[in-house]
Order: sequence, then C-alpha cells, then structure tokens
Amino acid sequence: MLAPETLTAIADELAQAERDHSVIPRITARYPDATVEDSYAIQGVWRDQALADGRRIAGRKIGLTSKAMQAATGITEPDYGVMFEDTVFASGSELRHADYSNVRIEVELAFVLARPLEGPGCTLEDVMAATEYVVPALEVLNSHIELEGRTIVDTISDNAAYGAMVLGDTRVTPGDVDLRWVAALLSRNGEIEETGVAAGVLGHPAIGVAWLADKLAQHGDSLAAGEIILAGSFTRPMWVHPGDDVVADYGDLGVVECRFV
Repeated sequence: MLAPETLTAIADELAQAERDHSVIPRITARYPDATVEDSYAIQGVWRDQALADGRRIAGRKIGLTSKAMQAATGITEPDYGVMFEDTVFASGSELRHADYSNVRIEVELAFVLARPLEGPGCTLEDVMAATEYVVPALEVLNSHIELEGRTIVDTISDNAAYGAMVLGDTRVTPGDVDLRWVAALLSRNGEIEETGVAAGVLGHPAIGVAWLADKLAQHGDSLAAGEIILAGSFTRPMWVHPGDDVVADYGDLGVVECRFV
C-alpha cells in the first residue's frame, strides 16, 4: 500500500478540490502502483476529516453496478462512497452548478433501512427485509479527478464521484412493487436524453445493496438503521449545465426534478 503520509496528502488534495470545485491530476498517473485498497484508504481519510469538521453521514452510494455505467466509464467493477446530510435535497430543489465539477446526473433507486444490514453473506432477501421503503432518486456526479484515463482507483479515492442526491416523494414498501421493472425517462430541458430499467443494476437493485454490505464487511464496517443507500444508476450519466432543468419520470413512482442555477 501507499505510505500513510501519501494517503493523507492525496485526501487533503481531494478535500481542497472539493472546496475549490476544481480537478486534480489522476492519482494513477502519479502513483501507478496504487491499489483499490489504497483508494478506499484515501476515501476513508477524507471521510474522517469531514466527520471531524462536523459533517454527518446520511448513507452510502453504490456506483458502476450496471452495464450502461461500466460501458460509459470503462470501469468493470462496482464501487461505493459516503453521502453526507448536507448533500441531500428534495425533489424540486435548485442546485448551484458551480458547487460541483464535471457535473452529470444519474437515475437510481434509494433504499432507506429500517434496521442494520451487515455482511458477509448478505442476500437480496436480507436487503428487502431490512428496508423500510424505497424511493426514486437522482444522483449528481461530482468528479474532482480528471476523467480521461481514470481507473477504479481514481474513482473510489474521489468518493466514487458522489456530489449530491435528489430524493423523490413516492415511497414504496419492498415487495409491493417488482423493483426490477421500475423504469425512468430522464429529460433535460424537456427533451428525453436517457431511459432505463432498474433490473440493469445487477439484475435487481437490492443486489447492489447486498454487494455493499459484503464489501463494507471487508473494511470492518456495516450499514446502520436509517441510512439511505443509492443502489446504482440504470442509465448512463447525463451532462448538465447552468440553467438546465432535469426531470426523471418514474411512472407510478412519480417525478424527481431539480434545476441547476
């Protein structure tokens, strides 16, 4: 692994990039021997610094769980990051485009846990039993590392490129809806740009949450009751710009929308 002082220095760079809304050179270009374990260690240092500054965890995000996202990024394994309470918005919110870097939108489902969820050996059934409700959501991607040539190590280090989450209003109880068949139409300024079905996330979005519980167990962590889990996008990321209106129509599950100013 990279030396502890190197991990801390990179985490400091990423924290400064978040404050400046800027982009830093690829970690893997500077440290070609950096591993996935290094990247989660960098993310962990960054997370702990944020917690020390008073931020509070709202939940976790899972990324790169669908073929669409893997094809769009060239990365072939899932990853995860942390979401803080100050990054959660209600549908209809206005978001400042300048607060983010390389700004894109993804369509997802969010699982809100009624009780803790731990690995290893977590199953789809375990996730469904632990979930209080599922709600449609948008994820705002916020990349602080240059995109060209990036690897899974770069993405994980950058908190899995998470920026913000916009939550819908329609809550469904697991089992009341076949979550595999939840579909969405993603529009920018009234024009449909992307469509997708939630089964694109590993065959069932709850499988992504089970993957996360098992992955966290490898790092001595688990999911707590009340956490919000973004299960992964089932569309490709859509670029957004200042002035854009974004609407995701989930049919019976309602509409999630936001505007970038």
